[in-house]
Amino acid sequence: MSRRDYMNTSVREPPLDYSFRSIQVIQDLVSEEPRPGLRPLRHSKSGKSLTQSLWLNNNVLNDLKDFSQVVSQLLEYPQNLAWIDLSFNDLTSIDPVLTTFFNLSVIYLHGNSIHRLGEVNKLAVLPRLRSLTLHGNPMEEEKGYRVPRSVEMPHRPPSQARKVGCEL
Repeated sequence: MSRRDYMNTSVREPPLDYSFRSIQVIQDLVSEEPRPGLRPLRHSKSGKSLTQSLWLNNNVLNDLKDFSQVVSQLLEYPQNLAWIDLSFNDLTSIDPVLTTFFNLSVIYLHGNSIHRLGEVNKLAVLPRLRSLTLHGNPMEEEKGYRVPRSVEMPHRPPSQARKVGCEL
């Protein structure tokens, strides 16, 4: 399959689902078997998954150390990662490694232990980010926290500013 064909079809691929696996460190993904889904995962000739979605929700992750390296071992096209579900883990901050995946359009971070609302600003560099969930984090107690319909991504000039759909 050519890369062009992959880009046109992979959005329909099921996620690589490691949810509810009690994973403590990202490196464990290499030896852990993903959850089976309704549709089978497709793999490249090298054995890597042909998906753009990675579900790591409902685990016990407290950091994303070695995330890039592990994703490169799991996905044939790691640079095309578009959806990451990190909800219901023990993350205390938004790891800058997420900003290296420029095709991310959906990031679920709700139900973690993120304390500072300013952490969200790190994600302003993601040009395709459309959905970000943050509710259920301690940042809800921070002064100025509200439930906006969208979050303005601050680093762009007004002519290039965009809003990201966000459930805070």
